[in-house]
Amino acid sequence: MQGNSISGITTYARTSFVSRPDPLLNDALTRVSPDTQKTLRGKAEDFEAMFLNSMFSQMTSGIKGDGPFGDTPGTGVWRSMLTEEYSKSFAKSGGVGISNDVYRTLILQQAGRTG
Repeated sequence: MQGNSISGITTYARTSFVSRPDPLLNDALTRVSPDTQKTLRGKAEDFEAMFLNSMFSQMTSGIKGDGPFGDTPGTGVWRSMLTEEYSKSFAKSGGVGISNDVYRTLILQQAGRTG
């Protein structure tokens, strides 16, 4: 994830709508190294992917019958792998917004430790 620089302020908007400025986050980002920012962004996306995987698994758990989502031999493993890939894909493309909040919290915590 690359940030956009507007007037020297790095933003990490992950959605198509315009978000409000976050001076607290912007200040914290100046105190956290780019490598750490990248690592924390990845951890936040991983967390969101785990949440989405749990949600997708619950959505498909009651499906019975034939076909890829049915209750035939082998579909449980296939469905598990499919929901995991869906989850990673959703999280990487912006997800439902959980990773942004987790990322913000991690950055603020990290900045508090280093500042």
